[in-house]
Amino acid sequence: MQPSPHDEKIWTVANAKAKLSEVIDRAQSAPQTITRNGKPSVVVVSVEEWQRKTVRRGTLVEFLMDSPLRSADLDLERQRDEPRDLSL
Repeated sequence: MQPSPHDEKIWTVANAKAKLSEVIDRAQSAPQTITRNGKPSVVVVSVEEWQRKTVRRGTLVEFLMDSPLRSADLDLERQRDEPRDLSL
């Protein structure tokens, strides 16, 4: 069974411009991809989806503290080399 035009989730820029309201309506239930020159360029998603994907999950400190590398014996000493000569 072939997908119907109503299941379309990929739009050209021209088609998306002509049917912007429909792109927005469909983005409420599924991401809508807009292509430019035949290549995916942007994805339109609902505000709820955007908020769900961009919510912060803890702090950087928590991320580093939970890292499996925290207990690894890594040599993190900074090298004290002389600066490079950048003159031409």
